[in-house]
Amino acid sequence: MRTLCASTLIGEFFVIGFAGLVAMKSDDISMATVWTVCGAGMLLSVLLCGMISRPGGVQLGWALQIALIVSGFVVPTMFVLGALFAGLWWASVHYGRKIDEAKARWAAEAG
Repeated sequence: MRTLCASTLIGEFFVIGFAGLVAMKSDDISMATVWTVCGAGMLLSVLLCGMISRPGGVQLGWALQIALIVSGFVVPTMFVLGALFAGLWWASVHYGRKIDEAKARWAAEAG
């Protein structure tokens, strides 16, 4: 599960950065605010890569997915990209757990 989730989070890192570049064009939001919010989101996505297997890691990942969707109010394209990454996050968690179970089963059979 860790590899799939980390791959999704690294993709989100880049998407958040590019969304920040788009949000900079807005006259309603200061550049400092844009990069504070985007920087926090980018930092969270990288830190979550190492926290996936810890308690609460997956839930924090879901919180990031919700934040991506909500960011669509600033950058409308993020509604679509946020929903797409939420689907990828679900698939990473769901299929990652199945892969982990299969690996454990194979290790038990081999041992």
